[in-house]
Amino acid sequence: MWLTTALCVAACAPSAPPTVSPGAPRHPDFVFPEAPDDLAGAATVTRHGAAWQALQAGDLRTAERGFAAVLDRTPGFYPAHTGLAYLDLARGAYDESLARFDAVLAAAPGYAPALAGRGEVLLAQDRTDDALAAFEAALAADPGLAGVRRRVDVLRFRTLEAIVEQARRAAEQGQLDLSAAAYERAIATSPESAFLHRELADVELARGRLDAALARASRGVELDPSDARALQTVAEVHVARQAFDAALSALARAAEMDPAGGAARRMEEVRAMAALARSPAEYRAIARAPAITRGALAAVIGVRLEPLLARAAQREGVFITDTRGHWASAWILTVARAGVMEVYPNYTFQPAATVARGELATVVSRLLAIVARTEPALAERWRSPAVEFTDLAPGNLNYPAAALAVTAGVMSVFDNRTFQLSRVVSGAEAMTAIERVQELAGIGSR
Repeated sequence: MWLTTALCVAACAPSAPPTVSPGAPRHPDFVFPEAPDDLAGAATVTRHGAAWQALQAGDLRTAERGFAAVLDRTPGFYPAHTGLAYLDLARGAYDESLARFDAVLAAAPGYAPALAGRGEVLLAQDRTDDALAAFEAALAADPGLAGVRRRVDVLRFRTLEAIVEQARRAAEQGQLDLSAAAYERAIATSPESAFLHRELADVELARGRLDAALARASRGVELDPSDARALQTVAEVHVARQAFDAALSALARAAEMDPAGGAARRMEEVRAMAALARSPAEYRAIARAPAITRGALAAVIGVRLEPLLARAAQREGVFITDTRGHWASAWILTVARAGVMEVYPNYTFQPAATVARGELATVVSRLLAIVARTEPALAERWRSPAVEFTDLAPGNLNYPAAALAVTAGVMSVFDNRTFQLSRVVSGAEAMTAIERVQELAGIGSR
């Protein structure tokens, strides 16, 4: 009951700690346990200050005797009990120190020096979260404790770092629920950190929680309008919802902020997705088809190589009798006028006929000829191609087209160095070949 007289005493404005002389304080982080004006007389306060001076000078025995003498005269003088708690802390007697601080706080819950001292003990015991809570309580009791405020700032930063590292590691390991929970704790610690909202948005997107992902990414943009990565996350949420116009709008803003950040390239991919979503079902099925038809090949070329076809000399008077009503009729006419695919002498295109590798090589060679007109340096690498095939002699009429397609890296040979002119081309193989022409032509993804 040594503190019963202090239960109703409110902590007053801090008084300056006594000057420590000679030398600098041994324990500058210790908060001087000031005495409220009405708690004891001037003589007690003076003796208490002298004991604190001894503690800060490193003379622990003198300090202990001084605090004990104060308490002999005034048992309820809790600043001296706080001084003894700090003394135990200086000696490394953490359990004893913590017990003393707790006893002081049981009687005077808002006594800032004891709250700060308790935080120092907990920090020494590696109980960082508890220490942070104690320091924050000390600041709430006395906002003027600059040293404690610095402690709080450092601990908050360290705590935040540890939580963010935990969140990122969990995300890398595919533990998305754990990652999201860690990011929520980090945001509770630092709610105005834009990057935390953005990184949580990425996790929510990976979890398939699109509403939560959009809310977090949007909050990140709100907190930091210059965060291009947050805008890209916003865009990815819209892509997942197939809201391609909204995605392109967000990506355009991101590309303007950070031209080298990949947003411009992603815009090309999203445009291709949008075009694919608007395209006929037959076009969307091409990549999975075991065999590609002439009509489907014309559609792939027309969609992916439209700028290249515009460079070609256009044939006038192209007449086709068997493509009316065909889903790819417009693209068929485009590639025929560009001279990339042939119309047969009977004016038919035969859009349902399957494409063999020999015909694909011919189409590729014509496309490369158009590329060569604007990229002569690139075309030099393909000049006079000489490729050794085990099933195709240089004298064969199909050899030049096959050799050019292989030399340019658009088509490949099989393990036994065969080209296999009559082998049927799959949808995936045709798409890959046209994508490679697209790259050589410098045309973005479509």
